[in-house]
Amino acid sequence: MNMQHSMTHHEIAQARLEALRCEHRDLDEAIAALQGQQLTSSLALQRLKKQKLSLKDRIARLEDELTPDIIA
Repeated sequence: MNMQHSMTHHEIAQARLEALRCEHRDLDEAIAALQGQQLTSSLALQRLKKQKLSLKDRIARLEDELTPDIIA
């Protein structure tokens, strides 16, 4: 028996959102670890913060896509 389950657009978006949130948390931890070091490259720290901000924007767009519009 070959049962195939194709994911809906909503399920794919939910999975992607969770992956982005996990990546965002990982970056947050990496930034905190770098800030705790004395010999931290400010350029590396800036790059990580920029990447984290970009992820935050992508998460917000995806959350907006998943949130149904409520017409008042």
